[in-house]
Amino acid sequence: MPRPIEALIHADALAHNLARVRAQAPDARIWAVVKANAYGHGLARAFGPLRSADGFALLDLAEAVTLRSLDWRGPILLLEGVFEARDLELCSRLNLWHVLHCEQQIAWLAVHKTQQPHRVFLKMNSGMNRLGFTPTSFRSAWARLNAMPQVDEVSLMTHFADADAPAGIAQQAAAFELATRDLPGERSVSNSAALLRHTEQASDWVRAGIALYGSAPDFPLNDIHHWDLQPAMTLRSRLIGVQQLQPGDSVGYGSSFRAEQPMRIGIVACGYADGYPRHCGSGTPVLVDGRRCVTVGRVSMDMLAVDLSTVPAADLGSEVTLWGRGPNGSLLAIDEVAHAGGTIGYELMCALAARVPVHQA
Repeated sequence: MPRPIEALIHADALAHNLARVRAQAPDARIWAVVKANAYGHGLARAFGPLRSADGFALLDLAEAVTLRSLDWRGPILLLEGVFEARDLELCSRLNLWHVLHCEQQIAWLAVHKTQQPHRVFLKMNSGMNRLGFTPTSFRSAWARLNAMPQVDEVSLMTHFADADAPAGIAQQAAAFELATRDLPGERSVSNSAALLRHTEQASDWVRAGIALYGSAPDFPLNDIHHWDLQPAMTLRSRLIGVQQLQPGDSVGYGSSFRAEQPMRIGIVACGYADGYPRHCGSGTPVLVDGRRCVTVGRVSMDMLAVDLSTVPAADLGSEVTLWGRGPNGSLLAIDEVAHAGGTIGYELMCALAARVPVHQA
């Protein structure tokens, strides 16, 4: 039989989370952000449950081609725009909308020959300091685009750095509002954190990313239950070994964990080569047969160990939920596991290793 680890993608959760986003922003249109292979869930698998979105936003031209091959005829937005001039030919052929965030992209578009003018999103750097035109240069960039025959319509966008944090969005929102005042065009400013936490912020297009996949963008301040989100990915395996430890016995490489009393541990077929983070130390939550346990010792390439004190009946073959949905209605949010490892749910989703079989639940 194959090694027992597998990932399950829950179509019902993706559909639920999209409906939740739409309820949160009823007057906006929804970009379903499917970059990074739909945050590790698989673009083709996520497409069906998310196709009631108003558009799909991504980075790679190959992913845009995949969406068109899946018979999606609606809007597709390239969130980082094009990376070289010839990419604009594919934008024309596939009717891709694209972001413009620098002078070079405008220069490429100015000499591009197309029969169909492009729908573009002009990005402002309102304080994130990654991509975009500064507030002082934004209006002149808009004016040049507005005069180009290659451009159909110019929408306006920015990205908030602290929508999930106490600093909030007020300073960036004010900078964006001041620089775009009286400019025509639809606005796209809210990501998952902004649309959940800052409902006062108007946005014609909201960019729903992590919320679609069942992770709370502001964990640990709020969890998925607070936002009524459902986990769209489950990583599960089984116990392949059981050990009885005596006081002083160590577990795993480096002997970083030593038993203080007699204890029973289980060995799980999952390790960092499967995408489970090596930096998750002892005490990381896990479910065994739907009961909450914790890891002990270091995560190795193919295995990790769990304390079976709370599940004395567990044995070889017992189901282990690393994150997501467990048996009998149990649930372990990916955010909890990520937090224990000092990272975020995004990274765990996207880091799922190619050797892990993925199935639609």
